[in-house]
Amino acid sequence: MMEQVQSASLKAYKRTSALDSAMFYMGSLMSFLAKGEDTGGRFALMEYQAKPGNEPPPHVHDWEHELYYVLEGEMEFYCEDKVLVAHAGETIFLPQGKPHAFYIRSPHLRTLILVQAVGDCAVGLDRYFIEMAEPATSMSLPTEAVTYMTDDPSHAIRLGAANGIRFLSREETAELLPHYPGFGVPRKSRSH
Repeated sequence: MMEQVQSASLKAYKRTSALDSAMFYMGSLMSFLAKGEDTGGRFALMEYQAKPGNEPPPHVHDWEHELYYVLEGEMEFYCEDKVLVAHAGETIFLPQGKPHAFYIRSPHLRTLILVQAVGDCAVGLDRYFIEMAEPATSMSLPTEAVTYMTDDPSHAIRLGAANGIRFLSREETAELLPHYPGFGVPRKSRSH
């Protein structure tokens, strides 16, 4: 449950996507523009840069809504019986509690990810990303990185559970995301 944070205790700040706000996360580069600790747990905002193969397995956010605003590239989302494709300048909203997955469909992706707490819970996705990441050493995608395809899944499952994220089994994925081809199934990126 979220502790109530008084607005007076929050501080105004300015932050940009730069090395001091960036982490290497599962083969991607993530800049933390607003963390839950900055917003009283109400929301977090990250800039996510990635390439095909950096995607997470199908999952559910129990504590927050998630919104993607694509800055560069193309993403293909699966949520319930929907397949939603987002290009630069488009937004995808994924409600709290809805199983979802995505593919990166362009050679390079840059998107904003906004998560908003639902009810009395604080956002947890930003903490999960930080706990799964390591400090960035450059503002380029890492070349030799651990991804969800190469990592021990028990690590992500444990950290996810502590931060309101539940990963789906193959059986749950087949039932809840009927159009999703499957985690790790190669998808051709589209050049634009």
